[in-house]
Parts: sequence; C-alpha cells; structure tokens
Amino acid sequence: MYRAVITAAKEKMEKTKDFYQKDMLSLRAGRANPQILDKIMVDYYGTQTPLKQMGNINSPEPRLLTIALWDPKAIPLVEKAIQKSDLGMNPSNDGKLIRLVVPELNAERRKELTKVVRKGAEEAKVAMRNTRRDAMEQFKKMKKDSQITEDDQRKAEDELQKITDAQIKDVDKIAGEKEKEIMSV
Repeated sequence: MYRAVITAAKEKMEKTKDFYQKDMLSLRAGRANPQILDKIMVDYYGTQTPLKQMGNINSPEPRLLTIALWDPKAIPLVEKAIQKSDLGMNPSNDGKLIRLVVPELNAERRKELTKVVRKGAEEAKVAMRNTRRDAMEQFKKMKKDSQITEDDQRKAEDELQKITDAQIKDVDKIAGEKEKEIMSV
C-alpha cells in the first residue's frame, strides 16, 4: 500500500535531481559547452524559438562555439538574442557561421558561479525534503485511516529517509563536481 507513495516520492526526487543536473550543464565554466545556449530563445518571425532548434551548435575548440543556422537570414536575430542573454559573450559572424569565444573566468566570477551552484543544490535539496515531508504526511494519514500498521508506517518512513539521503548525496556530488570544474583554471 505504502509502496506507491514511496515510488512516487522517489520519482519526484529523481526528477528534481535531473533538473538540477541539467541546470548545472548550462552553467558556463570557462569551457565551451553547447548546452550553455540551451536557454536562449530567438524571436524568429514573431515566435520565441529555442536556438538549438534553429541550427547546429558545435564546439570545435575548447573555448569556441560555432552556430551554423539553417536559415542564414536569421543570423542577426540570433546575435541579438545572444547579446540580450546573461552569457556575457559577443557573437561574430562571417555570413554563414556565428562564432562565440568563451572568455576565461576571473577569480571573482568563479566565486560567483560556485555560489550559484551551491544555491541551486540547496534549492534541489529543499524540494526533495518537501517531497519527503509530503510522503510522510501520507503515511500518517494511511495509519490514521487504518490502511497500514504502525510497523509498516515506521518501515516506510525509514525506507523513504534512506532514499532521500541517497538523493541528497547525489545532489551534493553533482554540486561538488561542478564547483571543482569551475575552480580549476
């Protein structure tokens, strides 16, 4: 009976962890990573279109991104969207290809980025704890309604706590790896 609650809570925590991990991929760490452009939306003929759906994004060198658009007429629109974004990069083009040079990170920016990583990790952990709390309340309600025994409730709570601890440990690991990547020169 309580298994469904545990399964649903675990899935929700997994989704939270996956979202955090994807969010960290889009964080610029001084290296060219095509995923830093995932959040950029271009006003393409009056429609907000994700940049990754408008062409091929490649990283031919460690600090260079190239964008080959399928519609070369959209180059000015894409450049404008990149300049408006919070990436802090200036695109250049040769009529066919947009080039983005990823600048080196200075010490101050690295510290700022590690704070962003920690804040995101904390938000993910809070979301997971909220999921755990909701599941615990469901267990109490099931016990009150005599759907499960007190032993089952205790067993379910213990199992859920172990799952929560493992998920939080994973988030900490992701955050630690990202911080290490940011701080390595």
